[in-house]
Amino acid sequence: MKRVSLLPLLLVTLLFPFFTAEASAAPKKAVVRVITWSGYAPQELLDAFTTETGYPVEVTLSNNEEMISKLRATRGGGFDLAQPSQDRISSVVEQYGLYQAIDFSRIDEGQIDPSLLKAVKENTLVKGQSYAVPHVYGTEGLVVNRAKAPDIKDFKDLLDPKYAGRVSYRLKRPTLIGMGFSLGHNPFALYGDKGAYQKFLDAMETTLIGAKPSVKTYWDNGDQLLQLLRSGEVWAASAWEQAGWKLHGENPDIDYIAPESGALGWVDTFAIPARAENLDGAYAYINFMLRPENAAFFTNRETYGTASKEAVNFLDPEIKANFTRGLPPEVLAKVNWYPPVPSGIEELEGRTLDKIKAAR
Repeated sequence: MKRVSLLPLLLVTLLFPFFTAEASAAPKKAVVRVITWSGYAPQELLDAFTTETGYPVEVTLSNNEEMISKLRATRGGGFDLAQPSQDRISSVVEQYGLYQAIDFSRIDEGQIDPSLLKAVKENTLVKGQSYAVPHVYGTEGLVVNRAKAPDIKDFKDLLDPKYAGRVSYRLKRPTLIGMGFSLGHNPFALYGDKGAYQKFLDAMETTLIGAKPSVKTYWDNGDQLLQLLRSGEVWAASAWEQAGWKLHGENPDIDYIAPESGALGWVDTFAIPARAENLDGAYAYINFMLRPENAAFFTNRETYGTASKEAVNFLDPEIKANFTRGLPPEVLAKVNWYPPVPSGIEELEGRTLDKIKAAR
């Protein structure tokens, strides 16, 4: 999903004190087998972890679908730690028993942003136990040229006729959900009642069909979105924070804004497979990666947000400014984090999106 470019060995030497709690090397121990996304396990951090704890790390790069497939094939074995998205956990626990409950007495919760920790605990809850710890997050909100569209502060403001022909969004499920929250609905609270959710989708269908004349275009790839905003053809769009921050570096008038009704947020987690063999190593790895200095190294490299609440103090100045300006703790506390999606919901959404697209 993301690229990894390794820094020179000299940089590892210079940064080594930040990665480790102790200067002395620990004796070598059993390997920690991690299945994760590209970019989530920088080699510099793996080397420092091994030096500090004695645990060597074996990394397998994957994605949500492959993680589930590999763990199903081994009935939850083969790995000591996985990094699925939070909405891909509870269902596979209930159906296949692929993960084991987290022993939070072994997690340094003081390192973790409390709103993120609470959301992940709730969204991975199965029979009273939670199955994941937050690690990496991203959000979708608004990218706005504030010199041209100073009044846009929420998703629903993209529907304002005074900005006709100057707005853009995707015809994807985040638009349905973001608009829903902005217009006073709580889509996630309706997930358990398909009839109620369909009524909500019907309301979004009517709203978004009525707004079609105001939309410059429905963007469908990041390069297209960036060009629309750079050129001034579009003044405001729903988009990810990274797009907004990239454009802000080029034009200070353009920036990412978290909507007043709350940005939409995804979280990738740490989860322990049901038949993990090295639990001590797995818990040590989680705590190490969430240590502020180490989490900041990851964010400086990949620019994704981290659940480590003090990592902001170790970020590069430009990246720190982005998070401080766009996603401070009070904004994170209002994020609408994606919960697990019940079976059939995405099919309902797909039909609604098709109707909006086809309408004239």
